[in-house]
Amino acid sequence: MEILPCKTKADHRAALKAVEGLMSARQGTRVGERLDVPVTLIATYERNHFPMELPDPIEAIRFRMEQKGLTAKASCR
Repeated sequence: MEILPCKTKADHRAALKAVEGLMSARQGTRVGERLDVPVTLIATYERNHFPMELPDPIEAIRFRMEQKGLTAKASCR
């Protein structure tokens, strides 16, 4: 397997395809260890091209409460 950095969308897609074929590999095996480098390259590309900002903590709590069907009144008991 040739190891190249992910600089373009095509590089990213190729790396994802390479990883897809290794996803069933067991951790700690030689094949499983082959996942480390492409996964790191993919993560770096995605962090640079698709940054995700952390949510406001209060909004995150409200969102989770809404998902669980909780209200502020119910959570104070």
